[in-house]
Amino acid sequence: MSTPFLIVDDDPTFTRVLSRALTRRGYDVSVARNVGEAIEQARQQPPQLASVDLKMEGPSGLELIEALKAISPEVRILILTGYASIATAVDAIKLGAVNYLPKPADADQILAALSQDSADPAQPISADPMSVDRLEWEHIQKVLSEHDGNISATARALGMHRRTLQRKLQKRPVRR
Repeated sequence: MSTPFLIVDDDPTFTRVLSRALTRRGYDVSVARNVGEAIEQARQQPPQLASVDLKMEGPSGLELIEALKAISPEVRILILTGYASIATAVDAIKLGAVNYLPKPADADQILAALSQDSADPAQPISADPMSVDRLEWEHIQKVLSEHDGNISATARALGMHRRTLQRKLQKRPVRR
């Protein structure tokens, strides 16, 4: 019997490509576009593995972690996102995800991240410090997380106009 794998992402091209790649590797793949669909899919077929997008229409992927764990306690969850930040990575792990990857990620990277049982102490540490833009992005994400995603409260805490903060949040994070 093949392993049930749930993909939760609102990008139809990404889900189609990933679904095909995982099916070729022998996984029984189901796809959901949002948190509600994911919970429904998980109830019909409890997943053993799940790849969950952080930012989708409606609730975020972080809100799905506990629900999937309640349905299938042994599920291994990977959070995937194009909006990677240290704050959301820490939250994802605290909530029960086994790993966290920035997009783009392919099937091999996703499976490797899901199969990793513990942190790698030999992981290389970059000698290059983060850019000022990346530090700003990380700080904004941390403060946003502290205010439960409330943009108005975050803008007040940062001493920034709400629309300025919204513009900064719509941009992709700076790599380094």
